[in-house]
Amino acid sequence: MKQKLATLAFLGLTTFALTACSSAPATNAEAPKEAVKSALSDAAQQALDKATADVKTAKAKFALWTTADKAYKDALEAAKAGDSNAVIKQATFVSDQVARGIAQLSYPSTELK
Repeated sequence: MKQKLATLAFLGLTTFALTACSSAPATNAEAPKEAVKSALSDAAQQALDKATADVKTAKAKFALWTTADKAYKDALEAAKAGDSNAVIKQATFVSDQVARGIAQLSYPSTELK
């Protein structure tokens, strides 16, 4: 009786493991960067490149606002979709937010001493 129970438990766990592995989401390979570049206008690509550099600078100074981070992710998604107008809009917003975040570093502290 114990052997049958152990066998059934083993078969159940094996089936569960195989089912879990077979239903794992497939990862899509990202499109090559050059394919994205060709789908965007020159102005959109320049705006995206500037936004990328701005985000990198803001992260290095710990001045990246969450609004800029979200807009940057939206710009990357729009670039994957090939929507140049959305890329320009989001990337311009990113650059503006990063400039404000970096400027905020020079504001005086509001801590009470």
